[in-house]
Amino acid sequence: MINPTFIEVNRFICAILSGVLAGVLFDIYRVIKGDEQSNPIITFISDVLFWILTSVLVFIFLLYTNYAYVSIYIYLLIFLGLFGYLKLFSRGFSKILRKIINETYSFTRAIFKGILYPINILKYSITKKKKKI
Repeated sequence: MINPTFIEVNRFICAILSGVLAGVLFDIYRVIKGDEQSNPIITFISDVLFWILTSVLVFIFLLYTNYAYVSIYIYLLIFLGLFGYLKLFSRGFSKILRKIINETYSFTRAIFKGILYPINILKYSITKKKKKI
């Protein structure tokens, strides 16, 4: 069946965007996973779970945007979108994401220290009084 041009253009754009979505998810996974070496079994399980989740999300995206019409050129366009994202935007997005995570961690740590500081002073003053008695 021959489809109108705007439907094919929509499928083309949605397939490339689903590849970009997979690339963004992959960068988020890499940043969260970190650089340290962990148990190979845990790494394998987490990688498999990541790719299952990513494939489900890409399928849902394609289902929502173009009724999950999948053919060989859709797979090629997903790969093209993923490859293009990884080559053009991945490094910058990873740096921004790491900075956001580090700043959020520092802010949360400062808030907790600020909340716990009066509690520690109170605890210290109570234990100091008990030692004098």
